[in-house]
Order: sequence, then structure tokens, then C-alpha cells
Amino acid sequence: MMIDVVAAILEDQTGKFLIAKRKTGKKLAGYWEFPGGKIENGESPQQSLIRELYEEMNLEIKIGDYVGENIHFYDEGPIRLLAYKGKITGGEIKLTDHEEYAWINLLDLKKVKLAPADIPFIELLVNGSGMDTI
Repeated sequence: MMIDVVAAILEDQTGKFLIAKRKTGKKLAGYWEFPGGKIENGESPQQSLIRELYEEMNLEIKIGDYVGENIHFYDEGPIRLLAYKGKITGGEIKLTDHEEYAWINLLDLKKVKLAPADIPFIELLVNGSGMDTI
């Protein structure tokens, strides 16, 4: 059964992107990812992102443009990852579901151990598709 998941592509004023490292003991522990999570029943992807970023990072965000989707087949089954550009509008980062976070420039994103489902979004960011400013 396909699991729908969302990711926020959050870029700061200096052109760096927010990524977070999954906690030890979680699936994909030690991998970095764009923050987000599973879409719950009755939620839109945008509602899910707003909830997930608040629950996992204590951040309030405004959802921007749809970036794209990637279907990835993990051992546990397939996920459909939908990515949206976003902008932080409030809160200070307090991690509940991750070990650490980093603001990283686009070229360095290719050097970190990024979760496999997130990797295709690097090319979309490099090519600028779907990344209009909000």
C-alpha cells in the first residue's frame, strides 16, 4: 500500500535549505531529509506540512509552490513524496523527531547522506523547476 508523505523545501535569505537528520532508532536513522511527514486521513498535503513542521520542529510555515513528487520503493513498501516550497513565518526550531538540523547550500546537499526519496528534489532545485518565490 502506497503511503503519502510530504516534505517542505524551506530556503533562507542566503539561499540555504533546511534539512534534518533522522534520530537513532527511527527508520532511515542517520539520513538527512527535507522536514515533513505522513499525510493523515482527511488532510491535504499542505495541511499535513503545516502540522508536521509544527509538531516536529516548532515552526509555523506558509506553503508555497508545489515542487514535485517522487515515488520511492523502500523495503517496507512504496511512498509517494510530495514536496512544496515553504517559508518560515514563526517559531524557533525545537527538534522532537530528529537528532539535528542544518541549513545547507544547494551544492552541499549532494554531499550529505540524504534519504533516497528526497534525492530527486536536489535536481529539481538545481534546475529551478517549481521553485518560484513565495
